[in-house]
Amino acid sequence: MNHMQNGTLPPLKGSDKLNLVERVKAPTPKFFRVLRSIGITIAAVGGAILAAPVALPAIVVNIAGYLALAGTVATTVSQVTVAGE
Repeated sequence: MNHMQNGTLPPLKGSDKLNLVERVKAPTPKFFRVLRSIGITIAAVGGAILAAPVALPAIVVNIAGYLALAGTVATTVSQVTVAGE
């Protein structure tokens, strides 16, 4: 089964040999660009709740911490995903 039949992108030529800087600068697929934007938004919401100058219930602060973490991970993974040729 080739890449066109299963709906995936072919691997980037030599993508297994890219260093981190090259990987970040390489083209990112559209799905991961959208996911990166969503991740940034989620991380920003979590950070805003964590930095709120008012006392919030502990569960809200815990959830905000998890949102910030999830948003950061989604953004990072999406940024280093490279598009195939």
